Amino acid sequence: EFFGVVVEVVDSHGGWINKFEGDAALAVFGAPAALDDPAGSALASGREMAARLRAEVEDVEAGIGISFGEVVAGNIGAAQRFEYTVIGDAVNEASRLCDLAKERGEDLLASSDAVDASGADEAERWRRDEEVELRGRSRATRLALPKE
Repeated sequence: EFFGVVVEVVDSHGGWINKFEGDAALAVFGAPAALDDPAGSALASGREMAARLRAEVEDVEAGIGISFGEVVAGNIGAAQRFEYTVIGDAVNEASRLCDLAKERGEDLLASSDAVDASGADEAERWRRDEEVELRGRSRATRLALPKE
């Protein structure tokens, strides 16, 4: 049920699931296919996903993290085993935001960079919060939370 909701919501906002790892999914917006507003699509997807998971999947606490930035996208690996994926600081930040959301008991956290990069309609649905130091990152991340 959990992954069914995740896949359906991500797909409905123009993203795709790059991989599942345990109880986590890496969703990508804007690669390999371009989107007009990849940050806005990711943020809208996160808001819908959090609401649907609360409503439809009992006894599951999800931590959703959304980041925005340049990544390297392409086939990674050796000739015997290629995997299309994305790597970069934004991927690391999203992972750390997922962890922080779970620690804080939040459904959803985003970086303010993602909100800043989104269209005005989506940006108005978010509020900026504190700056935090996320493990393994060289600069602070300003958090953003949905206004709901």
